[in-house]
Amino acid sequence: MKKEPSCPRYPIDDFKSGESWRLFKIMGEFVDGVDTLHDLGPAVSIFGSARTPQDHPNYLMAKATAALFAESGYAVITGGGPGIMEAASKGARQKDGESVGLIIKLPYEEKGNPYLTTQVEFDYFFVRKVMFVKYAQAYIIMPGGLGTLDELFETLTLVQTGRIRKMPVILMGNGFWEGLMGWIKDRLLTDGLISPADMDLFHLVDEPEQALEIVQNFYK
Repeated sequence: MKKEPSCPRYPIDDFKSGESWRLFKIMGEFVDGVDTLHDLGPAVSIFGSARTPQDHPNYLMAKATAALFAESGYAVITGGGPGIMEAASKGARQKDGESVGLIIKLPYEEKGNPYLTTQVEFDYFFVRKVMFVKYAQAYIIMPGGLGTLDELFETLTLVQTGRIRKMPVILMGNGFWEGLMGWIKDRLLTDGLISPADMDLFHLVDEPEQALEIVQNFYK
């Protein structure tokens, strides 16, 4: 009879010790984030792809959107890296706004773009996500990949379930998002997996001015 492979065995004491210290590290990241961002004023979190080149229309749209919000008194929070994040940081700085970078430590990611006024580094994605959500008055989702989709759906879930206060979730670029939104409507809504009210949790826009108007009207 073929012998089944056994699970790797680790010294129990070492495992417990490592997990305990990891908890302290996680707590430390929460403390660093809260201490750094505690006095941050009104802000918007802008999500999007790190792979977007500087001459791409999405880069220019992110830059213009961030500039408009900064001019209106909002700090801009991004992941602090290249692509859409750099564009938003740059747009905010060009209007003398505050540009916050929540940087995840990855071997293939740059340390931070040169347009940040404040930055916090994280080892843990979930701690970083809490900071994105906790200090924003609105979420602006630019075209992006798996990370952007993860941030979008987690934010929508938190709003839907009442775990965070309701606030604008704005998807920019109808051409990019319309296929996904059509699938949500045709499959999730039609099959009764979400309620009709859930379709009101997000807005689709093409212009920075539309995004700002949605946020301003919401807080009126």
